[in-house]
Amino acid sequence: MSKPFDMELFLAAVLTGSHATRQRHLRQATVIQAEIANRWQRDTPWAWKKKHVVWFLEHRLDRHSRLTRYYYFLTMRLLARRLQKTWVFNL
Repeated sequence: MSKPFDMELFLAAVLTGSHATRQRHLRQATVIQAEIANRWQRDTPWAWKKKHVVWFLEHRLDRHSRLTRYYYFLTMRLLARRLQKTWVFNL
């Protein structure tokens, strides 16, 4: 039996800012993780490829406001930094 993935522990090294900002990033990262896991059965961020993240940004957030997409984009940048990836996203 494996333990569930702990997103808070995963992002602890790169989270900065106020408590509310850190909580928002954690909440959004958990949503991103759940959506990617549901679509591609990739449970941890280490298994993600850029196409998974781009799919989330383009297809799961297409009906959200521009500001919401921007906040998710900021969370994606934190995830990429934590994964030490050089992913570049177009807004």
